[in-house]
Amino acid sequence: MPSLTLAQANRIVEAALAKAREMKIKPLAVAVLDSSGHLKSLQREDEASMFRVDVAIGKAWAAVGMGASSRTLLARAKENPQFYGALAATAQGKFLPQTGAVLIKDAAGAILGAAGASGGTGDEDEAACIAGIEAAGLTAG
Repeated sequence: MPSLTLAQANRIVEAALAKAREMKIKPLAVAVLDSSGHLKSLQREDEASMFRVDVAIGKAWAAVGMGASSRTLLARAKENPQFYGALAATAQGKFLPQTGAVLIKDAAGAILGAAGASGGTGDEDEAACIAGIEAAGLTAG
């Protein structure tokens, strides 16, 4: 079974933060989780607010747990709010279906984990994660 390496996870975070600086967005936290939802790499930029870490992890956790980007999960949550509210409660608040996290896939399409960011808009957070994943030679999904 393929797995996400620490070097890949660190590269994703590094490149995501570089993309955020290039985009001139607010300070971010970027979290990378493996396919089991365990934290692999995490950084919070100077001046990022106290909630950024938990939000970045929650977005990534939801994505890897449901096997879909957090953008997709947000759309699904709008159609079925009771179910997604129950998921958040079941997950003790760790489940955040908000745009800003994407799956990390290998060349064969296997899910290796997810990257989530918090600090910019959902679109900005997502763009930073995608840039990080691609810089690590992996595919965002």
